[in-house]
Amino acid sequence: MRMELINEIEAEQLKENPENFRIGDTVKVHFKIVEGQTERIQIFEGLVIAINNSGIRKTFTVRKMSYGVGVERIFPLHSPRVEKTVVVRRGRVRRAKLYYIRDRVGKAAKVPELIRRKDQKKQASK
Repeated sequence: MRMELINEIEAEQLKENPENFRIGDTVKVHFKIVEGQTERIQIFEGLVIAINNSGIRKTFTVRKMSYGVGVERIFPLHSPRVEKTVVVRRGRVRRAKLYYIRDRVGKAAKVPELIRRKDQKKQASK
């Protein structure tokens, strides 16, 4: 009885079609920030290094370099504050978590781009 009620409430709060990105992709996260009375959207662009949990609790970790310092931020996927997530480029990775990127510097920290044929792009867009 209780679990059904919790599942119903969570189902209402899920986003209809969550953004389609994977680990290794470079994304721009449009995030709402409240400053006093005003509300603005801040863009955080970086590499998705982890996706955790499932359902309403699903989160993704984005890492970027800012003035030579690595900055990581964890975003809830179904949060109303996350306006949208735009994929800048697809990455080709062979891991589920890219925590090893934290120890890499310079070009070693880059993820190779996923190159897809034209017929694959048409199937992916459907």
